[in-house]
Amino acid sequence: MRTAYSVETVRAAERELMARLPEGALMARAAAGLAAVCAQLLARRRGRVYGARVVLLVGPGDNGGDALYAGARLARRGAGVTAVPMDPGRMHPGGLAALRAAGGRVAEAVPARADLVVDGLLGIGGRGGLRPAAAALVERIPAGAPVVAVDLPSGVDADTGEVAGPAVTAEVTVTFGAYKPGLLTDPGASRAGAVRLVDIGLEFPESAVAMEALQHADVARLLPVPNASSDKYRRGVVGVVAGSEQYPGAAVLAVAGALRGGAGAVRYVGPAAQAVLARFPEVLVGRGRVQAWVVGPGLGSGRAEEVGRALADLDVPVLVDADGLRGLDGAVVRGRRAATLLTPHAGEAAALLGVPREAVEAGRLAAVRELAERFGAAVLLKGATTLVASGGGGRAVRVNPTGTPWLATAGSGDVLSGLAGALLAGGLSGVDAGAVGAYLHGLAGRFAAGGAPVVAQQVAEALPEAWRSVRA
Repeated sequence: MRTAYSVETVRAAERELMARLPEGALMARAAAGLAAVCAQLLARRRGRVYGARVVLLVGPGDNGGDALYAGARLARRGAGVTAVPMDPGRMHPGGLAALRAAGGRVAEAVPARADLVVDGLLGIGGRGGLRPAAAALVERIPAGAPVVAVDLPSGVDADTGEVAGPAVTAEVTVTFGAYKPGLLTDPGASRAGAVRLVDIGLEFPESAVAMEALQHADVARLLPVPNASSDKYRRGVVGVVAGSEQYPGAAVLAVAGALRGGAGAVRYVGPAAQAVLARFPEVLVGRGRVQAWVVGPGLGSGRAEEVGRALADLDVPVLVDADGLRGLDGAVVRGRRAATLLTPHAGEAAALLGVPREAVEAGRLAAVRELAERFGAAVLLKGATTLVASGGGGRAVRVNPTGTPWLATAGSGDVLSGLAGALLAGGLSGVDAGAVGAYLHGLAGRFAAGGAPVVAQQVAEALPEAWRSVRA
């Protein structure tokens, strides 16, 4: 599992380690890792480091020092390294001396040509986007030059991923000691490019984790896999309340996600029974005993009683999606004993919070945390980076690392709802069902798309391949 830590936690770990190390040792470790990644990128692009034109955008803090020391290492390998300071009077003195000793130079303007640009303008403490002096340097980055960000792209908030003004867009971000939440969640994640973690020896208490990203082994451990004594009821029966005369396909897709997501059986309740049975004759029609409910996909307006009826079953887990989220009663949700998982996209989250959609998109981490706290439920916020938060407080937010932009297609969310509902019925908590469901859904999207457009039905059909992949 990849874990991310807040700026405050990282700073505390750095102070503790620096107290035990010789002066400058921690920066030397960071610079060595940064230089190694830069050298690899140059070797891939042009075959060698020697003769490469490297530009360092240098801020006044430790990130600027990291860039200068890394630049000195590249200069010693034959690169032509030019440092362009944001504030010429406030460059890291040791880093500047090292760069000059290695043959690097300082310039007032960004050169017109570069094989690599290193963004060392702001560190993890930067807030509110780039100031004018820094933004002016970024605007002059030569077209087509790859950018390597030091610790995180300047202008991105390390704790939230928010971008409040001009910011750097990097091809690679070299981050030190630990991932930062802003590198894993949008809009910051889309600015970071490929993230490379350099181990500099920091240690963190397990309780300090701010964000988690599951990996194959974590998902395999959580999957509810049947054994020799399992029957359809022990595997979990999912009740799906979805679809309408206008949107019968939503019911079909939610059922498909549940069946291929591991449910022992699916009970369908709604007006699209004929369409569901035509595709899945194994589905049971009508109410009965279930281990989880999925309510909302394609439900249409005027069926709020269906949502209330599911939520009133206090001891059965419930997933609420799409139309089921309209006018959701927070008091009813908070009063439930069993798990509740809400799965809004940004527009639905905005409606629940009473804010513009743009506010949710700009502050996704804050939005998912507020929803989870307000409703006392697990919340899966869908989007370019899907986030899952617990309503219990104090737990790390999970970010989904799988997926493809091709998943932004009609009905994809209905498949995810059925899949996560099957995981709830299989005994997973709301947070685990949301995180594992998003992970498998993202993998299935990749397998189904193969770099080409995909439809939701194909995503559902690729779910078994996603299961096999994580268990291999």
